Amino acid sequence: MSPFLAELIGTAILITLGAGVVANVVLSKTYGNNSGLIVIAFGWAIGVFTGVYASAAASGAHLNPAVTIGLAVEGSFDWDKVPSYILAQMIGAMTGAFVAWLAYKKHFDATEDGNAKLAVFCTAPAIPNPLYNVITEIVGTFVLVLGALLMAKPEMKLGALDALPIALLVLGIGVSLGGPTGYAINPARDLGPRIMHAILPIKNKRDSNWGYAWVPVVGPVIGGILAGLVFKFVIK
Repeated sequence: MSPFLAELIGTAILITLGAGVVANVVLSKTYGNNSGLIVIAFGWAIGVFTGVYASAAASGAHLNPAVTIGLAVEGSFDWDKVPSYILAQMIGAMTGAFVAWLAYKKHFDATEDGNAKLAVFCTAPAIPNPLYNVITEIVGTFVLVLGALLMAKPEMKLGALDALPIALLVLGIGVSLGGPTGYAINPARDLGPRIMHAILPIKNKRDSNWGYAWVPVVGPVIGGILAGLVFKFVIK
């Protein structure tokens, strides 16, 4: 695979499983209805594991503009490649959101709650406060990107399980830092599916909450930049 295709496919897998687990928890008449945050966090972690495993050899498995930008700031990734990686991640995220919607189409139709339908696609704050919502996303993404940088060259390899540490890190971020904002920690993960929510023919859907959409983009980008700077000037 080319790096572009690898990032697209890896991100699509990530969002298919991530949005899928949210749909399983929040939509009506599913077997996983109301199973809670732990199930959601595990689903996203498995999505990360599978997406990273599928794309690592071809692209390095960024699957996240904040990771791509953080690596470029740190100096281990070429800035010229950043736009193509982010484009692939966005297309992949939109594709994954579409697949998750298709898989749960009848449950979308059966669900009355427009907020639940929106939650399948994108994040929203438990307590709306733009400053603190951005801070939460900065902190979560900083932990993600710094952790990814520290794990990039481990002394011991795990073979086929090399994707496991980053998946466990995402699981930890979800259960530890996911409460305030739903832990987007990835601009493509939130923006791509939010666009799909806006354009898909979802029965009785609400608006796509565009007033909040900048938070899970700006916060993760800042977090990724800060992690890249800390790694470059303090740790490396």
